[in-house]
Amino acid sequence: MLDRLPFLIGLRYVRAKRRNHFISFISLTSMLGLMLGVAVLILVLSVMNGFDHELRTRILGMVPHTKIEAQGGMTDWQTLAERLEKRDHVIGAAPYVQQQGMFSSEGRTQGAMVNGIKPSYESKVSIIDEHMTQGSLDDLAPGEWHVVLGDLLARNLGVGVGDRVTLLVPEASITPGGVFPRLKRFTVSGIFKIGADLDANLAYANIEDMQKLGRLGDSVGGLRLELDDLFQAGPVTNAIVDDLGSGYRGVDWTYTHGNLFQAIQMEKRMIGLLLMVIVAVAAFNIVSTLVMVVTDKHADIAILRTIGAKPGTIMRIFMVQGMAIGTIGTVVGVALGVVLALSVSDLIAWFEALTGIQFLDPNVYFISYLPSQLQWGDVGIIAGSAFVLTFLSTLYPAWRAARIQPAEVLRYE
Repeated sequence: MLDRLPFLIGLRYVRAKRRNHFISFISLTSMLGLMLGVAVLILVLSVMNGFDHELRTRILGMVPHTKIEAQGGMTDWQTLAERLEKRDHVIGAAPYVQQQGMFSSEGRTQGAMVNGIKPSYESKVSIIDEHMTQGSLDDLAPGEWHVVLGDLLARNLGVGVGDRVTLLVPEASITPGGVFPRLKRFTVSGIFKIGADLDANLAYANIEDMQKLGRLGDSVGGLRLELDDLFQAGPVTNAIVDDLGSGYRGVDWTYTHGNLFQAIQMEKRMIGLLLMVIVAVAAFNIVSTLVMVVTDKHADIAILRTIGAKPGTIMRIFMVQGMAIGTIGTVVGVALGVVLALSVSDLIAWFEALTGIQFLDPNVYFISYLPSQLQWGDVGIIAGSAFVLTFLSTLYPAWRAARIQPAEVLRYE
């Protein structure tokens, strides 16, 4: 019975209607603060995890993990591609020709990067096949002068599948009539959408057509490589360039999108730390609640001591009360945070459709919607931290209650 006494009395103090309503209010505030802090922390970290996941899967699924280029172009690329695919961490290689240009159609213009590709090789290094909304990469037959545009690029130009667009490249052609920029008419054969800024500034054409447009002959710009671990891109690229010798250079994804990835990681850590302070403040509000409860229950504590309760028993009573408040707040906060993390993308999309407001402009941000990825490891760390902070916040009030002397209290009762 003595072992159960702290739990029985501690839980009764939580449920009981106190004479002092201010204490009840402070107790409820502590519980709600802890609940909201835990829920918001789970939600924000899930959103940051979503941004991190989208960067890895969508952006880095379209952007090569690493590129190997040769001075003066690369002619015998097939042999080199087979050789590189046999190396550790390399799971695919594909040739490319890149050309910066300006698309125009009926008075509308839009700059874009045009990737000349071999459709049969592209699936080795890119996820574009999974995000084609119209047409197919197989329509990029050599000599047909077809082009696949990003969704935003097509909308900005006001074109669809079957329409014609003109590509202007920043190279001059000398003709008897003078110097003119190089132009070429393409037919839109497909549209892709990945929900990122690449939709507005990326296009694909057949590699042979781009070789003719750039007057490259049989040479290509280089090889795009897909790796089994994108975080090994730097060491793998350096090792390949060292083995190939002079005349080759490598560029991995960290040069183009590394700062963005590091920024997301840093923001996740800093935001998590700041929100954990909110959880800590809510948890330590329990200190003030328990201190006032101890003051209010002086007579009860004195009576318990006179009938044989030890200081440790008194201490555990108030620790149980504080932990009960913290547990309820943490459990409800975890449940609320998990529900919000799983539904926030749909809620924001519904609100955008209802109001016509777009929170993430793809011309500014690298994706056009709010992603969320719940990681149970984060939930466990947050819940565990909240329990630890709650436990620590109960120690001082419980210790103070255990030090109350019955004689001093009952003298005035």
